[in-house]
Amino acid sequence: MLAALLTGLPLIALAFAFTMPLPSPAMARGFNPFGWMQQMFTPGRPGYHHPRQTWHPRSDTLSGPNGQNPAVAQKPVVPPSFFVAVLGDSLGQQLAQGLTEDEADQPAIAILNKGRESSGLVRDDFYDWTAVVKALLASGQKINVAVMLIGSNDHQTIRDNGASYDSGTPEWNDIYARRVETIAGLFRDAKVPLLWVGLPIMKSDRFASAMASLNDIYREHAANAGATFVDVWDQFGDDQGHFSAYGPDVNGQVVRLRSSDGVHFTRAGARKLAQFVDTEIKQIFDASKPKDDAALATIETTNPAGTTNNAKIIVPEKPAIGPILPLTGPVLAPGGQLSTVTPAPGQKEATKSLVERTFINGDALPPQPGRADDFSWPPK
Repeated sequence: MLAALLTGLPLIALAFAFTMPLPSPAMARGFNPFGWMQQMFTPGRPGYHHPRQTWHPRSDTLSGPNGQNPAVAQKPVVPPSFFVAVLGDSLGQQLAQGLTEDEADQPAIAILNKGRESSGLVRDDFYDWTAVVKALLASGQKINVAVMLIGSNDHQTIRDNGASYDSGTPEWNDIYARRVETIAGLFRDAKVPLLWVGLPIMKSDRFASAMASLNDIYREHAANAGATFVDVWDQFGDDQGHFSAYGPDVNGQVVRLRSSDGVHFTRAGARKLAQFVDTEIKQIFDASKPKDDAALATIETTNPAGTTNNAKIIVPEKPAIGPILPLTGPVLAPGGQLSTVTPAPGQKEATKSLVERTFINGDALPPQPGRADDFSWPPK
């Protein structure tokens, strides 16, 4: 009897579904003809809603009492206060993009992409970087750090005072070095730190040799004008110092870092390039922050008359590092000589007697006033 009843239940449900009136078009999408059966076998009170959250079927999101999504936290908008101007050719533009991604979690740091594609220091008739830097420093734009990556287009004839000089000649090197020092000197005079980033290793051996020669000029002459040279040559080569299109990214995964032309970077490569520059930027950024140890601390005190006095106390600056002392070296006297102890008359015999009583006879040491084994009362 029970088996027959259970066997007929699906037929009864199907017949009941066909005998029910069809829903209106407005209810068609949410109509479920077997909803009564699901409720019969579903535990708990049907139609229950959390008192603080409402579920929206179309968005599949939870919203609070004010219609806001509690899972999405509203981050406060922090205006940038530290500006990094990145200059250079197409490689400099890729560096700016990598720095923008690298500084995404630092809203106080803004990256200004001031690069120009196909530019360089040779063809000042096409794009005069000396004039551009002068205009940038005179524009009133706040710049805390400047970054320069340029040179991939400079392996060509240079013209100066109506004469032309081939790349690699002594005259070419002198003219190019003067232009490097001029640009670096402009930032030095404006008291803007300049990070001159060296060119990376290139796929073509001939082109790589030319770029290495430019790095030698940057390393020497940019430093003479107060800039900091950032060397990235070995960071994009293999163990033998050869060009490698692949390598570990910022997460340690081996990916493609250079594009097929053997000059430019992929997105992962630009991000890795930016990390070597970001280390220098963060040091300047941290140094620009106000030092808490050297700040003035104000303490409000109230005198018996009920008025408030502000007492300024200068907190002494904490030294960065203490004196370096060797842990294994010999003990030295103040004059620098090895320390020696000359026992007083009878001291050697007293020391020997103390050792015999303590380690051979097992006698306890006499308690010293104020020591943990001094149980005299009242305490001295």
